[in-house]
Amino acid sequence: MTDIFDDLQAEYEQLDTVLAALTPAQWSHPSAAAGWTVSDVVLHLAQTEELAAASIRGELAGPRTRGEVDAMADSAVAAERDIAPADLLARWRAATAFMPAALRAHPRGNRLTWVAASLSPATLATTRLAEHWAHALDITAPLGIPYPDTARLRHIAWLGHRTLPYAFDVEGLAGGPVHCELTAPDGELWHFGDHDAPSVITGPAGDFCRVGARRLAAADSALKATGPHGAEALAVLRNYAY
Repeated sequence: MTDIFDDLQAEYEQLDTVLAALTPAQWSHPSAAAGWTVSDVVLHLAQTEELAAASIRGELAGPRTRGEVDAMADSAVAAERDIAPADLLARWRAATAFMPAALRAHPRGNRLTWVAASLSPATLATTRLAEHWAHALDITAPLGIPYPDTARLRHIAWLGHRTLPYAFDVEGLAGGPVHCELTAPDGELWHFGDHDAPSVITGPAGDFCRVGARRLAAADSALKATGPHGAEALAVLRNYAY
């Protein structure tokens, strides 16, 4: 895969292009994230980037459960949601400007606290890319703004596949090996996992990532699952770190 830190920067830049062009009415428009406006979503992204910076500085407490994380996110947004769009965009830009270089410079052997577990700098960068991509969809889809899939989805698909054992465990399922053969936006085939695994998922990488982000139901996707654990894998798939 290409460099995760460079690709994180590229994802920020793609979203920045969208945010910089928003009108005041679009900033206050409902997003696809239930109960949140576009401004709320950007505020959440800025806040979570600031939490990632705190982790790099060794100041983030953890771990936390999913329920705690969701409640904290809602409370944090509610506490600051009156920020003007221009100030909010500046805050998000300041937070994201710090992140790629700081994660790249962090010693690889030193893991970082993040939500439910400790992560390597590269994996934390991957989760930040995945969250920005998913919330970019929340922002752009209701506004009818294009947000094309890119080869950066490979990082997100890797994260979803890599965390399947954890996802099975969270749901109390035994699970098992799963091989993924996913079609990239440019038509290339991406493979994750053992080719000889008894369970296989095939289909568009964009659908796989959307299912993992809980932005698309597996039944509504073009993904096909076979084998003893294929359907279970799609049901538990997640590309976020809790």
